[in-house]
Amino acid sequence: MEVKIGVLHTPREITVESTQTPEEVERLVAEALKSVDGQLSLTDERGRKVIVPANLVAYIEIAQADVRRVGFVSSS
Repeated sequence: MEVKIGVLHTPREITVESTQTPEEVERLVAEALKSVDGQLSLTDERGRKVIVPANLVAYIEIAQADVRRVGFVSSS
């Protein structure tokens, strides 16, 4: 699953490929945003952690990861 995190005052978003379910990510986001000094912590597919201070989170986008297709198209 792909999670995009918009960070205040930053032109680029953080993208994390996670094995967590959308429900798990939503719960983690909700918990982090409850406190002004909270932190959003997500783990990516390789086990790396991404930690963002909750007061800097502008938005979170949760989506299924894009399936990379490899192949050839033949035209007759």
